[in-house]
Amino acid sequence: MSFVQKHSGILVLGTLVLYLLSLIFNSLFVASAMIAWLANLALWNGLSRGAKRQSSWLFLIGLSCLVFAASHGVWMNWQQVFAANLPMLAMFVAVSFLDLTNSKDSDTSLPKGSKAIFNTALGVQVLGAVINLSVIMVFADRMKGKFQLSPTQQYILTRNFSAAAWWSPFFVATGVAITYSPGMAWQETVLPGLLMGLIAVIYSSIEANRTSKDTFQGYPLRKESLIIPLFLACAVIIAHFISPNISILVLICILAPSSAILLMRSKPRQSTLIHFVQNKLPQVGSQFALFLAAGVFSSGIAAVIQSFPNAINFDNLDFNAWLFAGILAAMIIAGMIGIHPVVSVAIISPLILPLAPNPSQLGFLFLSAWAISAGSSGLTGLGLLMTSRYGIATKTIVKNSYHYAICMWLLCSLVNVFYF
Repeated sequence: MSFVQKHSGILVLGTLVLYLLSLIFNSLFVASAMIAWLANLALWNGLSRGAKRQSSWLFLIGLSCLVFAASHGVWMNWQQVFAANLPMLAMFVAVSFLDLTNSKDSDTSLPKGSKAIFNTALGVQVLGAVINLSVIMVFADRMKGKFQLSPTQQYILTRNFSAAAWWSPFFVATGVAITYSPGMAWQETVLPGLLMGLIAVIYSSIEANRTSKDTFQGYPLRKESLIIPLFLACAVIIAHFISPNISILVLICILAPSSAILLMRSKPRQSTLIHFVQNKLPQVGSQFALFLAAGVFSSGIAAVIQSFPNAINFDNLDFNAWLFAGILAAMIIAGMIGIHPVVSVAIISPLILPLAPNPSQLGFLFLSAWAISAGSSGLTGLGLLMTSRYGIATKTIVKNSYHYAICMWLLCSLVNVFYF
């Protein structure tokens, strides 16, 4: 074992620490990105064959697209290529600290049946609306126990977590929608957003009841099992109220480790933390490989699209119900093949704005594309998390949710007609 491999946990921790420091000292952002890639190399040999294959293909396809785009005069900056998902990786490291709060002798039983399905679906959406992606790991780590997360558990979590993008002001999706739809009033999208979020809970719960009611194991929404998620949620809300300019993701990167160390159960603290860094943190290797490769892939696809700026032109169209439905379908499909919703929104916005659409209607389009594609794709950040951390195959994620994506697309198109 090389020196770098032996100290891979320190490299993983360094990614988080340097990322947070780079928010104060911009020059450290380069060092944070370099440490992340170095950690990826150190952890590579320990990855499963599937993780190696998928990340390698994403990286090679993205690199080929970047070379093609460069030959047409389109160049992406290094941050877009090599550090696009660095904030996400920092959050993964931060949330990993929550493992320190797990009780070794508490009741490990999980609720089953219809009530467990509905409570899990609703709970992950409500808590996820505040503390974002970290809630998925809190729920999923508890639900899988010593076994692998089941496909039904996966879509209950991913669909309903993503559905919070329709209405939560704490979601990155809302900030992106407001940015790329100037004049959007968030209050005007809350009502249709809450409706779509509730429909997502009901749709997924009915499906899970029909196929897996007797075998489904949900998240135990008991007082003791909710302490950490609720503590984090309250801490994030208070911190966001005090410092609204700090993003939710950054707050989680700060609060998750500090809260975990404060509430950790194992003693002595110092030796427990050293053991955690050396043995637990290296387990995020598959996340590092897939998300770094996905950043290269996404930037490569975006570069190719930018190489042909006149390929899509809406100048002679009106922003009517048909165009809304068509663009939403295209954005969902783009998300399914791995194009991050931010990229799709950034491409579509300048094409639609000259048509003078209702800003809130356009914002609802962007929120819908985000909520549906993130909950149905195996190549978005959430899908890659399910693949890398919980072993759910990409094709399984898509197979389980393509009908959900079609149904929600139709419903969003109808909501657009009757509400906007």
